[in-house]
Amino acid sequence: MADFTVGDEDFRMDGRPVRLLSGALHYFRVHEGQWGHRLAMLRAMGLNAVETYVPWNLHEPQQGRFHDVQALGRFLDAAHEAGLWAIVRPGPYICAEWENGGLPHWLTGSLGRRVRTRDAEYLRHVDRWFHRLLREVVPRQIDRGGAVIMVQVENEYGSYGSDQVYLRHLAGLLRRLGVSVPLFTSDGPEDHMLTGGSVPGVLATANFGAGAREGFDVLRRHQPKGPLMCMEFWCGWFDHWAAEPVVRDPADAARALREILECGASVNVYMAHGGTNFAGWAGANRSGDLHDGELQPTVTSYDYGAPVDEYGRPTEKFWLFREVLAEYADGPLPELPAAPDALGAPVDAVLPEWVPLGEVTDALGGPEEETGVPPTFEELDVDRGLVRYRVKVPGTRRPYPLTVPGLRDTALMFVDGVRTELGAPVAGPASVELWVESLGRVNYGPLVGEAKGLTGGVLHERQYLHGVRARGLRLDAFDDAGAVTKLPFRAAEPGGRGLHRGTFEVSGAGDATLELPGWERGFVWVNGFCLGRYWSAGPQDSLFVPGPVLREGENEVWVLELAGAEPGSGAGSGGGPRLRFR
Repeated sequence: MADFTVGDEDFRMDGRPVRLLSGALHYFRVHEGQWGHRLAMLRAMGLNAVETYVPWNLHEPQQGRFHDVQALGRFLDAAHEAGLWAIVRPGPYICAEWENGGLPHWLTGSLGRRVRTRDAEYLRHVDRWFHRLLREVVPRQIDRGGAVIMVQVENEYGSYGSDQVYLRHLAGLLRRLGVSVPLFTSDGPEDHMLTGGSVPGVLATANFGAGAREGFDVLRRHQPKGPLMCMEFWCGWFDHWAAEPVVRDPADAARALREILECGASVNVYMAHGGTNFAGWAGANRSGDLHDGELQPTVTSYDYGAPVDEYGRPTEKFWLFREVLAEYADGPLPELPAAPDALGAPVDAVLPEWVPLGEVTDALGGPEEETGVPPTFEELDVDRGLVRYRVKVPGTRRPYPLTVPGLRDTALMFVDGVRTELGAPVAGPASVELWVESLGRVNYGPLVGEAKGLTGGVLHERQYLHGVRARGLRLDAFDDAGAVTKLPFRAAEPGGRGLHRGTFEVSGAGDATLELPGWERGFVWVNGFCLGRYWSAGPQDSLFVPGPVLREGENEVWVLELAGAEPGSGAGSGGGPRLRFR
């Protein structure tokens, strides 16, 4: 067993100075069958530690129902086996470009702005969650023979609030639950952020992508002693749907990394390997200086321009970082692990079967009840997915614009079964369906936790329409393959809104790229594993398929098309719409 401590000027392992050369790798963004390879890539790049967040909403998708919290423990064991120390950032808020910043929808839906504060009900839920979560961390600390050397208190709290009572509660909670390794906070190198986010007696670290000397100068004003560390060195960036991709020059990133190390500081490369926002867990941002503007949903790929790309391959940035980090290594760096298997040959998948979206929602969705005003996604217990709202326009009345103020995020409207543009004049009597899709909850800034759905009601001219029926369809409803199999599939309508199903043969299973020519927007499952959202808006035009998801011989694919493509798009001569794996 070893002892890791924070000294006056540096970190110390068993009393000896040590520099942390860490890289971010989120276990929940990498297929478990590929953890070993990705961790070995970090070691080969010259890193001695791995950092991961923990998304509360992934592990408690419904209140009181925990889902595979043990995955964190298995990952920490894999890091230890790979010869890496581990830094754990358990939140409860994590940002991470992850749905709702990792906070469960059922929590923010009921508490609103009370989250991330000293509010007693919020803290009761946090305490209960941490009691379960810390069982995976405490036994795996370095002073107990494991890999964990540091644990974070909250996350970039100074970008959000200034509730020191809340932060001190979290620090005390971590200690009471058995965390004995050093605690730390991380914030932007700005006075108000460090003032709001730091905790007396807890190591403060800084997050930035360049300007290490200036950033550390600010940090030193708030923390005269203690080791310097950039807890998030942003070596790349993430992309938003319908926006230009963000690219950082590898040489520029390598120079910024070198500057951090020349300051005598430790570093955590964010991201060392980004991975993928599988299963629709990508978050969103709001535009504007105050992060209160237009919604900017994050794409499925979390490649991040990282040195190890989404497919686990070394990039130019990898080799430049390895060259810099080799100067700070104790000895020769390990060789790269063998590359993961790739798909043996391209293959087309024909999807001849289909169920309309309405029937899918009726079969797999939640209960439908009539209420006076439209319920939000949170009130319907929908985290990722969509809601069908139905309302009557009473008659007889003239055609007036039908609008949905406060729409979050996108809606398709049907009047008496005919697709109609939002805001178009609608005469009464009429039956209206509004299909509303969440594109990801905000993960950063003051609007974290904002509700989804028809949050401002349905207006006909200036009159609210009441008596709304709503039914939610959660993405995890498709985890029940048996329920999906029982759906009334029929001959496909190319581009039709609904669930499409087909099979394809694989010879030589391995990592693949899925192309969806002609499809508009929706989600894809391969052998029951949800690859995430696709969207013709770009900039992402394909999906990563992890090799462990595929199998030799017959494979099954489902596509949930939500928007409806042009008739015939993506169709081939094989009796249905098509996809291509290559």
